[in-house]
Amino acid sequence: MDPVIEDWFARRTWQDPRWSVEELVAAKSGRRVAVVLPALDEEATVGVIVAAILPLARGPAPLVDELVVVDSGSTDRTVEVAATAGARVVLRTDVLPELPPRPGKGEVLWRSLAATTGDVVCYLDSDLVDFDPGFVPALLGPLLTEPGVALVKGFYRRPLRLETAEADSGGGRVTELLVRPLLAALRPQLSGIVQPLGGEYAGTRDLLESVPFAPGYGVEIGLLLDTHTRLGLDGLAQVNLGVRKHRNRSLLQLGVMARQILSAALARCDVPDSGVALTQFVQVDGEWLPSATTLDGPDRPPIRALTGRT
Repeated sequence: MDPVIEDWFARRTWQDPRWSVEELVAAKSGRRVAVVLPALDEEATVGVIVAAILPLARGPAPLVDELVVVDSGSTDRTVEVAATAGARVVLRTDVLPELPPRPGKGEVLWRSLAATTGDVVCYLDSDLVDFDPGFVPALLGPLLTEPGVALVKGFYRRPLRLETAEADSGGGRVTELLVRPLLAALRPQLSGIVQPLGGEYAGTRDLLESVPFAPGYGVEIGLLLDTHTRLGLDGLAQVNLGVRKHRNRSLLQLGVMARQILSAALARCDVPDSGVALTQFVQVDGEWLPSATTLDGPDRPPIRALTGRT
């Protein structure tokens, strides 16, 4: 490992984060914390996650000041389940209603900034299984206690959950097959990031409102690259969250995800992208037929440019 990266890794990586809730409440110093869960048809898991976080949002001096589920157009009972569990539920169409909503994760994360007021925003995926509420204080720790940190990425072991079994590892296939080689080639300074695509991370509002949000699954790599461009390595930190289990996706779905991620990364590394749709092939009645998926569209601009905040 490059000595500069090795030095950063030693200073900005917490392998065994142990901040107590009481310690972090004291470190808030008047700052407010928002926890945001983007959700699309997650009725099976979102309520359990909300209920696990809710104790951190109670009492006269809570660690979490806002617990918000931003729904991306669910057709199941996600909204009802999340609200019953204790979250404030916001529909993507209710935030910045003058702008027609676009599909994808990046869109709801971007709109969540207009739906919350926290000085620090913690994002958690809503499809997690066996969720550990300790994710929240671990992700908040560097932001509340370490000067200069603006974005904290979680890392973890990722079991591969198959239809009938669970492998001890093997998740994070897009990270290992696409993103890690891509960063080594185009942004080697970020080679020390364990989980560049992880959906569990936290950032300062000042940072998050000042950068564009890539559409779809390009949002995480976009935020990572933009933070590094603006603040350098020392603006980034990472914490070990142990184990993360979620719904694993098919290879075809991962291909679409990879195309979105590649588009966001190339744009931020000043490498031209054709913009052409991804063509995949599916077998129907013994024949291989093409199936094209277009890109979701341009980045959303820094939300500060729309809201007029300074």
